[in-house]
Amino acid sequence: MIAFIQGTVLSLAEKSCILLTASGLGYEVHVSARDLQELPGIGQDAQLYISTVVREDALDLYGFFSLEERETFNVLLNTPKLGPKTALAILGIFSPEKLQNIVSSEDERMLSQVPGIGTKSARRILIDLKDRLKSVAPGKPGPASSRKKPSVREDVLAGLVSLGYAPVEVAHILDSLLENEPDLDVSSAIRAVLKEKAKEKL
Repeated sequence: MIAFIQGTVLSLAEKSCILLTASGLGYEVHVSARDLQELPGIGQDAQLYISTVVREDALDLYGFFSLEERETFNVLLNTPKLGPKTALAILGIFSPEKLQNIVSSEDERMLSQVPGIGTKSARRILIDLKDRLKSVAPGKPGPASSRKKPSVREDVLAGLVSLGYAPVEVAHILDSLLENEPDLDVSSAIRAVLKEKAKEKL
């Protein structure tokens, strides 16, 4: 199975990218909303750890900046009734460390902020993950990762998702704000993002 890809970013889509390797092969890789916003631009090099998901009608690649993210994704896939799209959506909002905190505190409200996960499903997922996530060892980000203020970013995204926004709608605004004002707290950042979204509608 493919476990790691290094290549040039050939194109970027809403939920995936295409990486062109030195051998001339191009791979479409599905990535989370968090990682998509942090991928280098088209024409630049990127490195992703890969989880290969084989189904009857498809072979899909899912990419992550760290081994810890990939291992967490694989644990999520082994959770009953939780498919790769939902697993990726979870990691699009929460880092592996944040997810472990949510599971250990049995925080159904936080987990149910992920699109497609209701309170009942969140309760079941938390029970299933209780012991499984403990096996995921903390890992260092891959060389392509450049996250800014991860805890604030994740909490702000979770808050915005609870307000009905998709991560892909607001992540670029949030990243720009944190780049210019790295000391913003969660509530201030949420207000600032909402203000920018309001400007887009004018």
